[in-house]
Amino acid sequence: MSGTRTDIAAEQAARWIVQLSADDPAERDMARAGFAAWKAADPLHATVAAGMENLLLQLSAVREPAGGDHRPARAALAAIAPKRRRLRQLAAASAVAVLALTGTLALGERPAYLLADLRSPTGQWQTHTLADGSHITLAGNSAVNVRFNGGERHVELVRGDILVDVAKDAQRPFIVDSKQAAIRALGTRFTVRREGGTTILSMLESKVLAQVPQHPAVVVQAGQRTRITDDGVGPLTSIDAASVQDAWRARQLVVDDLPLAQVLDELARHRPGQLHYDRAQIAGIRVAAVLPLDDTDKALQLLIDNFPQLRIRMLTRYLVMVDAPDTGTAKK
Repeated sequence: MSGTRTDIAAEQAARWIVQLSADDPAERDMARAGFAAWKAADPLHATVAAGMENLLLQLSAVREPAGGDHRPARAALAAIAPKRRRLRQLAAASAVAVLALTGTLALGERPAYLLADLRSPTGQWQTHTLADGSHITLAGNSAVNVRFNGGERHVELVRGDILVDVAKDAQRPFIVDSKQAAIRALGTRFTVRREGGTTILSMLESKVLAQVPQHPAVVVQAGQRTRITDDGVGPLTSIDAASVQDAWRARQLVVDDLPLAQVLDELARHRPGQLHYDRAQIAGIRVAAVLPLDDTDKALQLLIDNFPQLRIRMLTRYLVMVDAPDTGTAKK
């Protein structure tokens, strides 16, 4: 069991628990059904959820009456902590504890997403003005830490995608640390995305210096994109900078001949709950489309409209199944 999978599962479980506190009874019912399906979908999910529910009981100091039935932790919490803020705090605390107990956090390491300085919920974009006047936009399910001092401006990309518009300051370089690389700029606009063990850098204006430890630094100019790994900065490819900016502004996913599984991977990052699909079954389907990331239900409908062999079943708001029972030649 990889630490990354456990980390992600713990954060997903924490979000499910928060959804169980929705004000609308119908939403709570859907969340309960979705949470149960999520736990049943993967033994790891069930293990993490069980540990988190037990920790929630401990954190809440809930005691069942003698001889009483053992209700789920979510029911106990609903009785003693009706305020959603309190429930979020407990969910975050339990997620941190689960990560520590499962060994995914080194001693003293901050639980990355949950305690990041700036973070955006799934499906929501947020723009922040930093202390120096720079602007940073976080796509949904993204997080950063910000550290400014007299010598440099430092932003750590914890997760997801960011669009950075750097205010000029000749005395203090602006550095984005994506784990794989340090991206250094004085005044420029660019996007950075963390994708597993890869950083994707897209330059929109000016230029930056991308530095991977123990590898030569590479200058990346406006209109160029590169994939960066621990092995260094990859080849530079051309992009339409204006189109990239337009897609960010409109919160769209623009794809040109990508495997459907990769498109669904991206949509899954921008919707609550779970989007399940069999990668092998849909391996032959490729997509060229413009899809709204701030309305993933609409994006899924557009896929159905253009790929009649697809079947999309929305079991609940939080659990969607995608398959292709009659997979054939994909139609673009």
